[in-house]
Amino acid sequence: MAGRLIDDEPELAFQHALAASRRGGRLAAVREAVGLTAYAAGHYGEALREFRTYRRISGSNMHLPVMADCERGLGRPDRALEMARSEEAKDLDAPGKAELAIVAAGARTDLGQLDAAVSELEIVQLDINRAFSYSPRLFRAYAEALAAVGRTAESEKWQRQAVVAENALGLDVTEDPDIIDLGWDEEEEAREEEQQRRLLAEQSAQRSAAAGEQAPRAASAEAVAGLPESTEGAVNHDEGSDDAESDFWESDDAESDDDSVEKDALDRSEVLTGDDSDSGHDDTETGHGDSDDDSRDADSRAPERFEG
Repeated sequence: MAGRLIDDEPELAFQHALAASRRGGRLAAVREAVGLTAYAAGHYGEALREFRTYRRISGSNMHLPVMADCERGLGRPDRALEMARSEEAKDLDAPGKAELAIVAAGARTDLGQLDAAVSELEIVQLDINRAFSYSPRLFRAYAEALAAVGRTAESEKWQRQAVVAENALGLDVTEDPDIIDLGWDEEEEAREEEQQRRLLAEQSAQRSAAAGEQAPRAASAEAVAGLPESTEGAVNHDEGSDDAESDFWESDDAESDDDSVEKDALDRSEVLTGDDSDSGHDDTETGHGDSDDDSRDADSRAPERFEG
């Protein structure tokens, strides 16, 4: 958040960075953010303190030019020059040395040393035939220093060379840059989560409604068919069986049904016992039946013999 606000609202960016430092004050990146936002907001004392803390935690002197400029902002240009002549300044990379030279030239200007300001900018990185990322700023600072001492022609030449360097680097200060916000938007994420929850709820309701419609429909189909509820395994077992029960069907005559059931039961018991004397037994029963008939006939004829 502080990084997005530092150019347009540096004071608000500084407050955000301060809030972050209360939770992560031991992190070098947090102290760096506080220093940069404080510098952008004009709080040079706080910025200088935060940059010193950053250097102590990280061991890096990369912000030495900004620290020197903070000394200038606090009205201490002599200290800025001391930083420019320090041993730490010798370890800076080319962009850092160019920035520190610009600060040193400004400190000389603050002290009224205009010729010395020109000399501060005449460094190795000041090459009119080569363009680096720091070249446009360095060329313009040198042109202003030349103009301050009355070297107008040379100043105009370096001003033109600054434009050439910008074109060579693909920079155009007249065009507004395209800004793409890659930050995290809490409100947008909350809306997306709410839409996702609503979609899942609708899908769940549709599935429940579909299941509720299918269940009564299946039950009514079984009722219309007059079939008992059974599992698929039981149905398959009944269809594949060859015993007498699978061939049994109910007739309109209840007594015939009872006889069929008794006969089927007798047949099954005979098969299970394996009795081979069924036919003889039937004959014996038949013989007994004939004897009973003969005795009844004899009884009916007996009175006739007595009467004769």
